[in-house]
Amino acid sequence: MNNYIKILLLIGSRYFVIAGATYFIYYVLFKNKYVTTKIQQKYPGKQDVLREIFFSVITISIFSCIPLIFIYNKEVSSHTLLYSTIAERGWWYFFAVFPVMLIVHDTYFYWMHRLMHHKKLFKLFHLVHHQSTNPSPWAAYSFHPLEAIIEGSILIVFLFIMPVHRLHFFFFFFFMIIYNVYGHIGWELYPSNFHKTKIGRWINTSVAHNQHHQFFKGNYSLYFLFWDRLMGTLREDYDQQFEKVQSK
Repeated sequence: MNNYIKILLLIGSRYFVIAGATYFIYYVLFKNKYVTTKIQQKYPGKQDVLREIFFSVITISIFSCIPLIFIYNKEVSSHTLLYSTIAERGWWYFFAVFPVMLIVHDTYFYWMHRLMHHKKLFKLFHLVHHQSTNPSPWAAYSFHPLEAIIEGSILIVFLFIMPVHRLHFFFFFFFMIIYNVYGHIGWELYPSNFHKTKIGRWINTSVAHNQHHQFFKGNYSLYFLFWDRLMGTLREDYDQQFEKVQSK
């Protein structure tokens, strides 16, 4: 129980500090100043925000169970590729794993996400998240419990396909919640023409994910646009929308 509370506090504090600070800056402190540059001009209602926070709390409680079972339970963790000291594999390996984790997670998310958009699965797994057609930062973890289990299971994938240290999870999921909040912030933070640069055309943006929430189809990626471009699921109006938003 003590380990569960520690995990719960870690995941929960990250969510409430990062999503909360972002919400306060953009939706409260500078609401009137930034409204004209918002991707969707309207703001989500109070009930929408409360719903997002409610389901996010449930998600955090589910996310906390997964490392408790697969990392802190020695009988289970002994069958994984978790290693205990960085010296076992060295610092070069430690840092090299992070880009691999990004690619694996992005691939996992894209195909899991597309599957949940199947008409037979959408209402059961993914509808809760898509109730936020105009998302706020609080929507980052607003999942149905079944989707939360699938989303959080990327940790299990990591544990069984590559040697990982606990610190990999600490830093990786810290980055993940930051990028997740950015995807739901409602504003585009990348500079103008970023989407047409050699690097930027492969990077997922807040505009891209906001389109997904608004229209429900296309733009299924998380960090990159590799799979969307390869599979032809990047919305045809993405470039136009990015330019329209940035022209504000």
